[in-house]
Amino acid sequence: MSQPTPADVGNAPVVVSNTVGSFAWGVLHDRHPALVERVRRATPYPAEQQHALHALLRETAEGGVIEALDDTEPDAAEWRRWAGGHIGCRWADVPFLWAESYFYRKLLAALGYFAPGPWRGIDPFAPFKRAELMGATVDSELAALDGIPRLPAAQQDTTLLHASLWGNRADLGFRLSAGESGLGERVTGLVVDDTTALWDLLAGQRPGKVCLVADNAGPELLPDLVLADHLLTTDRASCVSLHIKPYPYYISDATTTDVLDCLTRMAAASGRASEIGGRLRQAVTGGRLLLRAYPFACAPLPYLDMPVGLREDFASATLTVMKGDLNYRRLVGDRHWPATTAFSKVTEYFPGPVAALRTLKSDVITGLAPHTQAELEATGSAWRTSGTHALVQVRT
Repeated sequence: MSQPTPADVGNAPVVVSNTVGSFAWGVLHDRHPALVERVRRATPYPAEQQHALHALLRETAEGGVIEALDDTEPDAAEWRRWAGGHIGCRWADVPFLWAESYFYRKLLAALGYFAPGPWRGIDPFAPFKRAELMGATVDSELAALDGIPRLPAAQQDTTLLHASLWGNRADLGFRLSAGESGLGERVTGLVVDDTTALWDLLAGQRPGKVCLVADNAGPELLPDLVLADHLLTTDRASCVSLHIKPYPYYISDATTTDVLDCLTRMAAASGRASEIGGRLRQAVTGGRLLLRAYPFACAPLPYLDMPVGLREDFASATLTVMKGDLNYRRLVGDRHWPATTAFSKVTEYFPGPVAALRTLKSDVITGLAPHTQAELEATGSAWRTSGTHALVQVRT
C-alpha cells in the first residue's frame, strides 16, 4: 500500500545548502567544522580518530563530494538505500535534512563508535551534555518546581508545557511561581499557540497513551520528563511512551543514558524535583513511562516515510507530542513551505493526533496567520532561526 503524501508537496522545494549565506549553508559551512573541533577538544581521541576527523573535514568542506560509509559499518547497506543518488554529489546540493543527518553518522564512524575496540559506544557529545546538566542554572530551575503547586491548575498545565517548549531557557523555565507576572506577559515569542487545544484534546477522552518524542538531552530533557510526570499524575495519560535516540545523533539528542542521568540529577535535588524524580523511576519500573528507541529516530527521512511499527505506535496514542526543531522538520517535511500553509494539511498523513512543541531554529515553518507572518517579516530579524520565537501547534 502506498504511503499517504501531504497535499501540494511538489510545490514546496526541498531545503538544500547551496545558497551562500542561507541558514542551511551556514550549518554545513560553519557549524559542522566548529563541532568537529569542539569534539576534538573535549575528548583525547588517539591518532586514528584524529586522522579520520581530518578526513571528514576535507570531505565536507565547501565543494566537497559525499563518500559512502565503509562497508564495515553495521548500517552501511541501509544508508546506501537511504542515499538514493546522493553519493558522489556535492554536500551542498543534496537535501539539507539528509546531508545534516549523514554528517552526524559519518562523525560517529570517524570516532569508531560502532567499531570493536575501546572507543566503541563512547558518546562524543557526553561531555557537553553532562556539563550543562550539572550546571548551577539547573539547580535553580529544579528549585523553582517547588512553586508549581501554588499555581491554579490551568496555569500549572501551561507553565509545564511551555517549560518543555522553551527547553533550557532559564528565564522561561519553571519560574512562574505564585505572585509573579502572568504567563502571557513572560512568553512573548509564540507565533502559534494551540496550548488550550492541546489540553482540551487530552481532557476530552479517557486517559490513554501519550507519545512524547524527545529532542535534546541535559537541561532541555528535564522539563520534558517533568511534563511526562504531570501527564501521569493528573490522569491526562495512562502511560507515556518517551521516544529517544538509540545512539548519539545530533549534538545534544537524548539517549537512554541521558534519561537516566536526568533522573539521577532530579533524585539528587531536594523538594519537588526529588519527588518527581522518584515517581518517574517508579513509572519506568512499573511500565507507565516507556522508553522507546526506534532505529528510524536516526534516519535522514521525514516521518512521512516512517516504518510500520512506528506508525502503529503513534496510531495507538491519544496524542503524539513532537519536541524540538529537528522533529518539526521531519514532521512537516524539510521544505520551503509558504509560511501560511496549514499545519493540518502537511501533517494529514500522520496516523493520529499530533502536536509540535518547537523553538524556531531553522527556516521551515507552517501554520502562520497572514498577519503574524507580515508582522514578523516587518521586524527584519532572523525570527525563523534565532531561537527567540516558538510555537505550539496541534492537529487533532
